[in-house]
Amino acid sequence: MSDWTTRLVDRQEAGRLLAGHLQAYARDPQAVVLGLPRGGVVVAFEVANALDLPLDVFMVRKLGVPGQEELAAGAIASGGVRVLNDDVIGALRLSNSQIDDIAAKERLRLEERERLYRGHAQPLDLQGKTVILVDDGLATGASMRTAVRSLRERRPGRIVVAVPVAPEDTCRTLRGEADDVVCPFMPAPFYSIGSWYHDFSQTTDEEVVALLEAARGVGSQPSFGERREEELEIPVGDAVLKGTLSLAAGSAALVLFVHGSGSSRFSSRNRAVARAITDAGMGTLLFDLLSAEEDEIDRYTAEFRFDIPLLTERVVEVTRWLRGHPVVSDWRLGYFGASTGAAAALAAAARLDEVQAVVSRGGRPDLVLADLPRVKAPTLLVVGGDDLPVIEMNRKAYAVLRAIKDIRIVTGASHLFEEPGALEEVTRLAVEWFARYLQAGDTRED
Repeated sequence: MSDWTTRLVDRQEAGRLLAGHLQAYARDPQAVVLGLPRGGVVVAFEVANALDLPLDVFMVRKLGVPGQEELAAGAIASGGVRVLNDDVIGALRLSNSQIDDIAAKERLRLEERERLYRGHAQPLDLQGKTVILVDDGLATGASMRTAVRSLRERRPGRIVVAVPVAPEDTCRTLRGEADDVVCPFMPAPFYSIGSWYHDFSQTTDEEVVALLEAARGVGSQPSFGERREEELEIPVGDAVLKGTLSLAAGSAALVLFVHGSGSSRFSSRNRAVARAITDAGMGTLLFDLLSAEEDEIDRYTAEFRFDIPLLTERVVEVTRWLRGHPVVSDWRLGYFGASTGAAAALAAAARLDEVQAVVSRGGRPDLVLADLPRVKAPTLLVVGGDDLPVIEMNRKAYAVLRAIKDIRIVTGASHLFEEPGALEEVTRLAVEWFARYLQAGDTRED
């Protein structure tokens, strides 16, 4: 399919739709379903449930470039197989020893998370079986190629890659690795996996464990909650920004999410935090800081993503626009900023007295030090314990903040909070901060 104008509601719907394309394997005693964590397990659970097949997890870890963790130098999978991205390695001049060090660190995390997910359960026997390998979508397909190559060592009879959405060229490449590739939707242009879902909130470790236990008959399926959502187009000057407004029944508080450089309203980490905030009874707004036209330019020039004055003005304008929204016009407002987005959020809070709470995740408040003394909203700075340069930047910012403030270091966490339990700790801290200073309107210092 070359074009697709419809978006999936969530991973549960994606799994049920995908199962419809896999009916040939229903109740096949020689077939099993494996999900790639985290989001792929949600899709795989629906596939396995619809086809009445066993479900297990298969681990793959991206080899993130130090300091640019979103950029993949390759991936590793259970069994020690790794696939490298030679273009990235060559462009950054990464040495073999650097790659080995990255792989060794990620292997430890892979083994730790596999123990967390599987517990005492033994892996499914794959020898001679038809293995349906499921994820929630593919972009480059590097992690999936690593998984397929690793699975070959388990000597399955057949490997079927099954995903709801992916670029056509990625599927074409995977057909050279797997025995079959099932992908109902191949939109062009592709953009990102999250752009084809209404709800692409990050799946938690606890949800993965609960789904795997439910598939084994030793637990109950987790509830992913219900939210009222509204897609917005927000005019700011000559630009139009897109956003997703999520509301909780009975709420009178709203958290605006300000994403980091090169990201968007589909940031999986921000959406995971936003889901928890909505579950706690507060509304959220995730919005793009750049228009579609600006984003296209920024992909090649990066000229907007580090323009903190521009991004700050966007946050201010979106906040003012909300004051004319028929539902949330008089709601209490807070900001959740990530990376460079935290700088824009804090600079905007310095200009707007109506902002009543701010949380920064792995933020760069040092970029707006001159603005920080004017911030009146209670401010929480959350930083990964292994993110040493950013810890120092946040300590400098903490020293000049005059509002109610706190700084929390998440032990063992990197800049992206990818480690088991790290993002969950960020989420817990953010929910508690907003519940106290935004939802309840507490203005007391401890």
